[in-house]
This record gives sequence, C-alpha cells and structure tokens, in this order.
Amino acid sequence: MLERLPELERRLEELSAQMADPAVAADPSRYRELARAYKDLEPVVLKYREWREAARLHEQADRMAAEDSDPALRALAREEAAELAGRVSGLEAQIKRLLLPSDPNDEKNVVLEIRAGTGGDEASLFASEILRMYTRYAERRRWGLESLSLSTSGVGGVKEAILLVSGDRVYSRLKFESGVHRVQRVPATEASGRIHTSAVTVAVLPEAEDVEVAIDEGKDLRIDTFCSSGPGGQSVNTTYSAVRVTHLPTGLVVSCQDEKSWHKNKAKALKVLRSRLLDQKRREQQEAQASARRGLIGSGDRSEKIRTYNFPQSRVTDHRIGLTVHQLPAVLDGALDPVLDALETHYETERLQEEARAAS
Repeated sequence: MLERLPELERRLEELSAQMADPAVAADPSRYRELARAYKDLEPVVLKYREWREAARLHEQADRMAAEDSDPALRALAREEAAELAGRVSGLEAQIKRLLLPSDPNDEKNVVLEIRAGTGGDEASLFASEILRMYTRYAERRRWGLESLSLSTSGVGGVKEAILLVSGDRVYSRLKFESGVHRVQRVPATEASGRIHTSAVTVAVLPEAEDVEVAIDEGKDLRIDTFCSSGPGGQSVNTTYSAVRVTHLPTGLVVSCQDEKSWHKNKAKALKVLRSRLLDQKRREQQEAQASARRGLIGSGDRSEKIRTYNFPQSRVTDHRIGLTVHQLPAVLDGALDPVLDALETHYETERLQEEARAAS
C-alpha cells in the first residue's frame, strides 16, 4: 500500500496545477471534479509527507545513536529514535487506513428513519429520545436537518420520524447506526418499579440521486391523495394535501402529510422512496456478492439488536464490538463520537486485516 504514496503525491501536485489553470477555473463542472479529487487525495498525501519527515528524523537519530562518540548524546539519540520509531509506526497505520477503498456512499447525505418497535407507549417515548439524540449530534456537527415525515403518539412520543440529514460525510459517520436500539428502564407509568425492555428501529439510508434510481412516474407509481390527520391547524381534514406514493414494481409505500402543499408532500415522499429503493438495490448487491460490508452491519435486518441503553446503570453497550460506556445522559444528548469512533476503528481494522490476508 505504501508503495503508491509517491505516485499519489505527484497526482495531487498535478491536480493543484490543473485547478490553477484559468481555463479550468472558467469551467465550474470541471473545477468541481478536480476539487473533489484533490479533497480525496490531500489527507493521505499530507500524512505521507508527515511520515516521510518522521522517517528521515528517525534515521538521523539512529545514526547518531550508533556513531556519536559522546555516551550522553548517544543515550539521548537512542531515546529520540525510539520515540520517532513509534511515531513512524503510528503514521503508517493512519496512512493504511486512509488508503482503504472508500464506500462510494460515504460522502452522501442520509435519510434517517426512526420507528417505535416493541414496547407500546414506552417505545414511542424512547423513539423521541433517539430522535433528539441524532438531532443534537447533527447540531454538534453543524449538519442540516429537514423533517420529511413525523408521526406522534398520544403520550407525546414518536411512532415514526423520517429526516434528511445533510452535511459533510454524513453517511460515513452514521452508516453503522442501522438496526434495533434497545432501552432498559423503569417507565414513568410503572408503579411497581419493574424494569421494562422496549425497542426502536433505526435505518440509515444514503440519499439517492435521480440518476441512481430510475422511476417512470407514469408507469411505476400510483399516487393517492387524502386528508391530513392529527395536529396541524385549521386546514387539517379540509384539503386533500396528504400524499401516498406506491412503487408498483416493488410494492414500497411512502406517505407524507407534514406540508400543507400537495406538491411539497409528493416531493418529500419521492425523496424517501428513492432512498429506500437505492438501499434495497444495495442490499441485493450485498447478498449476491456476499459482500464484506454485510459483516459490518449484519444483513441490515431491522430485527438485529445493535445497542442497549440501560438507564439503571447509566450504561450504553454496543453489542457488535463489545463496547460499553457509562455515559448514558451524554450519549442521549448527542455525544455519540466515542461510540462512533470505536465502531469506525473496529471495522477499519477488520478491513486492514482482510487486505493483508488478500495480499499474502
């Protein structure tokens, strides 16, 4: 892997020169293409330059440790060489991770779906807390949030919430969150103090672009309109603004009634439908190829338990990697980075091991 680095450095320099060309600057499409390639290459090249300088200093310290006539200076040189050897090794590991083939969806926005599962009212209340957790995390990262659909329960919980989360590498960060999130706690309505277990399902779907999912609206879709229901003001139940879109080839159904405009509800429903179709296509490809990514998030089956939030012990446990953190209030307030960092490191390590086995 490291043998490719000088070539990548030359390529970065070529891209920089091309972007400085006035003719390229006058062509926005071409400039964006080059800028995207530059952005992808820059982190690994900068890390390579850092590694090269550390390796040069390590070689210099090694030579001093072997050749200097002053015992005190030799001892200092040996100490510095050992420190630099650790730095070189750490930088090599970082570079290898950066050189791993990236998921083509990593740069995409996501459609985030949250649904109350088993547990009745308690599940819907926990779904509202999971919704707040991701909302707070998105705010911390300065991502954009757009509600595509929201269905609430009578106790103030959430039956279903669908959001569009947009920003820098959103899918890359959230892609391991799909699955069942389980909560263990004493519900507020529980008089005897017994701990109940409820569940919420989360689906993280890369946002689909029109060119990725071909839909013939005339042949593939049935679009029904109906009156909105639930909270929403005087216009609720008086205009047929709610939309139900059925994708006839697959049977997938998406409803949206958040907006007072039929056209806006239709646009939101189509956005969700495209992402679900893209996700379905991706899953079928994974099944056919027995892809390594299936090992990262399982089959993606909604019944797969990935994480438990235990309130009595203030504990969050991710079952896929055996990680436990005793910071439940912070995690539910959006401090997800310790969990997501550990997941990313774990699966990157697995991929590095697979690369090493394939190369040997």
